[in-house]
Formats: sequence, C-alpha cells, structure tokens
Amino acid sequence: MSISVEKLSDACGALISGVDLHQKLSGGDREVIEAAFHEHVVIVFRNQQFSEKDQVFFAKQFGALGERKKSPNGSTPGGKYDTPFMLVTNIKDKKTGEPIGSFGDGEMWFHHDTSYYPNPHKATLLYAVTIPSWGGETCFANMYKAYDNIPRNLRSRLEGRKVLQLHDYKRRERIDIYKTDISGMLKYEQPLFVTHPVTGRKALYISRLMSAKIEGLEPQENEEVLEQLFTISEDPSIVFEHKWCEGDLVMWDNYASIHKRKNFPRQEPRLMRRLTLEGYGMLG
Repeated sequence: MSISVEKLSDACGALISGVDLHQKLSGGDREVIEAAFHEHVVIVFRNQQFSEKDQVFFAKQFGALGERKKSPNGSTPGGKYDTPFMLVTNIKDKKTGEPIGSFGDGEMWFHHDTSYYPNPHKATLLYAVTIPSWGGETCFANMYKAYDNIPRNLRSRLEGRKVLQLHDYKRRERIDIYKTDISGMLKYEQPLFVTHPVTGRKALYISRLMSAKIEGLEPQENEEVLEQLFTISEDPSIVFEHKWCEGDLVMWDNYASIHKRKNFPRQEPRLMRRLTLEGYGMLG
C-alpha cells in the first residue's frame, strides 16, 4: 500500500495512511509526511499501537526530542522530568492520590506549546492511550490564516513588535501581569509575527492562554489589541477540531498553529502521551 494524504478540513489538518510507523521510514515516505506537515500544519495517523519506544523511534526521524523545563517558582505540575514524555492525564496514583501527569481535567484554552522558551519546540506529537466516552477534542487554529486575516492597518502598526509569552500552568485563566509577580514564571518575549523557518510563511504568534503584553503598548491598548488578535486567531473558519480515538497519533506545527482542549467528564480517565521536537532556533 502506498502512502496517502487526505485533507481533513479547509482550516488545517490531514490524515496520513498507508505507512508503517513502526519501521524506519523510507526517504520518499519521510518526504511525503514532512510535506504534508508543512502544508496542512496538523497531521493525523489512526489506529497506531504505540509503545513509548515506538513513539520515540518515529519522532526522532523528524528531529531531536524536546526537553521539559521546570518552573523556577515551584508551580511545576505533576509527572516525571527524567523522561522526554509528558503524560497529559487526569489519572492519579492509587497509593498517593497525586496526579501521574499534567493538565488533567477539563477545558484548556488556546495556546502554543513552549512559546515561553527562548527556542520554542517546533512540533508536538500526542498519542491517545485512553479517552473518555465524550469530549476532550483538540481544536487547532491555523495561524498562517490568522495572520492573513489581521486588518492591514493593524498589521502595519504591530509589525516588528514582540509579545511577552508566559506560563504558570493555568488552563483557563490569563495572568494579570499588572498585579502579579511574574519573576518566577517561565517567560520569553517572542516576535508577534513569525516567519516560519521552513515554509517562509508569516504566522501570528499569540494565544489567549499565554500571551500577556505587546511591546510598546499601554495597558488598556494592550488588552484591546490582544483581544482583537485572540478573536482573529480563534475564528471558527480557521479551526480544525480533532475527535480522538484510542490509537490516534497527532503531530502539529507549534509555530503555525495554536490548540485547545474541550471539556470532558472528569470522572472518566483520559491519558495522552506527549513528545515534542526541538525548535529550529530563534523565531523571527
């Protein structure tokens, strides 16, 4: 069977089939997958029986594994840091009652992964181990399209500015930087508009959860402009919603998309296994 790529929505997303991910990819298959990744921003592989070893083996064919960083203020969530994996789950240890992973319950707002690192990770690979009976869908917004949809006068006014990205392990809450000590949080100023180092396309680089302050704007103007950009970035016309099945592997471009999680029953287990790939270097 030859590899095939099926477009999943007009926003972004493609289903890839006809390839055995447990085997080393041929040069041709790897090129097809990479091309689909850069064209469609989000790629989906169904019905994968993946161990941790399998997931690492596949991921490493596209780059070095990303490393998780602990927050200096001690608010780091659960899960192990001596592994490249982060478990995204609501499951707790039966003996201690402590979470075995991170970001377990409920909805999570739109965000980029690791936008608060100096060199954000270029891709995330999320594998579905256990899913609930309903909910927990992941929505992906195409940030190339978001950039294109910014009014020209606003885009000109903001060109060349940076935006402070920060993370304190919130899921549905913006941090009030005007009233909060952010000195111990993971944070970094990134370009508001980034040029993708592979595709050369411009993308909007903000998210409701993690973008806090645009360079050179006073507080009221900052909040007004950010809200306008959040609205543009979350426009349903540029969003693809992935409904998970156990065995799904989804890989997405962290420079060209933001993602959020929808709500699901908190009493039902949900377990996802996450890897990231190191970035290309400084954004610009």
